[in-house]
Amino acid sequence: MPNANSSRRWLIPGLFLAMCALSPPGGSAWAQAFPNKVVRIVVPFPPGNASDVAARALSDKLSQRLGQPVIVENKGGAAGAVGAEFVAKAAPDGYTLMITSLSPIVISPHINKKLPYDALKDFIPVARIGYTGMILVVPTNFPVNTVPELMAYAKNNPGKLNYASVGAGTLSMLTMEVFKKSTNTDIQHVPYKGSAQAMTDLIGGTIPLMFDGMTSSYSHVKAGKLKALAISAAKRSELAPEIPTLRETGITSLLDVSVDGWTGIFAPQGTPVAVVNFLNQEINKVLEDPEFKKRANGQSLDVYAPSTPAQFTDYVKTEYNRWSDIIKPLKIEAN
Repeated sequence: MPNANSSRRWLIPGLFLAMCALSPPGGSAWAQAFPNKVVRIVVPFPPGNASDVAARALSDKLSQRLGQPVIVENKGGAAGAVGAEFVAKAAPDGYTLMITSLSPIVISPHINKKLPYDALKDFIPVARIGYTGMILVVPTNFPVNTVPELMAYAKNNPGKLNYASVGAGTLSMLTMEVFKKSTNTDIQHVPYKGSAQAMTDLIGGTIPLMFDGMTSSYSHVKAGKLKALAISAAKRSELAPEIPTLRETGITSLLDVSVDGWTGIFAPQGTPVAVVNFLNQEINKVLEDPEFKKRANGQSLDVYAPSTPAQFTDYVKTEYNRWSDIIKPLKIEAN
């Protein structure tokens, strides 16, 4: 007797047939079972970042649900543009997908006007996966333990505070710029070429401040090498419940400030609605799987509650406009 997963999988041809009845000639090509071959998930970054963590945690469970291999391919380069372009130009058949952080979709378009893809037109948002809050971390010997204490220190030491980031236009830099604007604080930017060097200098006390993702910084907090003053997410992370949000600091201007380093899965524009909805349903089942959550949480990735493609699309558009408003005044340009 077929199991529930295989039964659901073979319902898809019926959806395709109904769709093809309303489609122009040639639509009958979709009247087949989906999926019937390997599904490829492209990560537009090197291994190890939040998108890669999400993809590898998702792929095994999704493969079980789809009844086909789901492989992960890293295609890094140009701040995610290389992999994003590859997926944008892939056949819109559901067999090539992309898991990415927010940067290539809602940040890079406002910094690099020559991107080889249109972030809002070339992709269909399929499902949100997870997020990592940005933690405001300081060296253990830095004489502040809370955000209000940091504000007092900045006021008493004008022009003497610097902050690290992993580069202009990155989320670590932009989160601090949101914080600076909200609190009217004078903190100078020191860009680094990567998180490892920035973490080394931060732990050593060479530089006093940084907003960094949980996936790379929280292990140092737990080890007692750094202090965490706050997390940028809208609510406390279940993975680090001891770290207060910016909203909880008691500073009025931070009550509406939140930044999530979200990760989601996208398909090339033109992918049939039936395929997108089917993938969304199966991915949502994975998001509720305890083993998936445990694996994602183990990499400091909080998991989103299930959402529809329409909900994710609306979220992406809101984020796109929000980051446009943040980035334009900064006049950041791509190298």
